[in-house]
Order: sequence, then C-alpha cells, then structure tokens
Amino acid sequence: MADSISVPDLSERLANNRNMTLFDVRRKGDFEQSPQKIVGARWRDPEAIADWIDAVPKDQDVVIYCVKGGSVSQSVTAQLKQQACRVQFLEGGINAWRENGGSVE
Repeated sequence: MADSISVPDLSERLANNRNMTLFDVRRKGDFEQSPQKIVGARWRDPEAIADWIDAVPKDQDVVIYCVKGGSVSQSVTAQLKQQACRVQFLEGGINAWRENGGSVE
C-alpha cells in the first residue's frame, strides 16, 4: 500500500462506500480556526497520538489528513504504520480536497 492517496482516489473510495476510517489530524490551532472536516472524518489531536493510537482500527483502511498533506499527516501515518495499521495520508491535505470540490461538514 502506498503511503499516500490522491484526492480523486479518496473521492472515488468514499463514493463507493468503502469501509474506511478518516482522521483529521490538523494541529489544534489550525482545526479551531477552520473546524470544517471532510464528511465522516473525526478530528484527533496529533500532539496526543499516544492517547488515541491504540483505538485506530487495524482491520480497515485508514486515511489521515492535515492542512497540506505535509509533516503532520506524514508523521502520524508513519507512527500508525509502526502499529500495523493500513494507513495512507491525503496528498495536499484538506486544502487540496477543498480546491477539488470535495465536500466538508
């Protein structure tokens, strides 16, 4: 499994109702400034990953995103991979998602 997923690929997987978990891991300040999330995503504080990493499902695909798909989501993805999770980060983050017309809530 590649470490990243493109916006079109994620859109297609969500449209096909693929069973997956979607985590918004923007830093708390970034999330509070713009609390809209990709539909179905749950926000998790990347600074507190030790508190929630054990609850991440290992039996389904997990997609992580931050603001731009940079160091925050890539760091969380690497830590989840070490826990044997099937995880990818969203290329370009929520910014790319919005720019490509992805829905948020």
